Amino acid sequence: MFAASIPARMAEIAEALAAAGGAPDGPRLDRLQQALHTVAGSAGSFGFTLLGEQARRLEQAVRGQMAGEAGWAALSAQIHAYVEWALRDPHSANYPAHD
Repeated sequence: MFAASIPARMAEIAEALAAAGGAPDGPRLDRLQQALHTVAGSAGSFGFTLLGEQARRLEQAVRGQMAGEAGWAALSAQIHAYVEWALRDPHSANYPAHD
């Protein structure tokens, strides 16, 4: 059942990322953080360990953005790559290297 929900979960992350745009504000980052948090909190329980671990890593980076850290362009690209990877092979034990 979780596997069937992955496309919708990734669509939610992608929509939140698109809404954040080039200069995201607090509410937009919060929406993105929550979408990643949902995947991070449940993926591992259903055998999608790496999917959840990467969502958690990205969620923490979004929290850093919320605290004023720089590097939104790079993080945005990483989130986009995560969504693409998750839609291709969410059970994979390998995740592409990130910057």
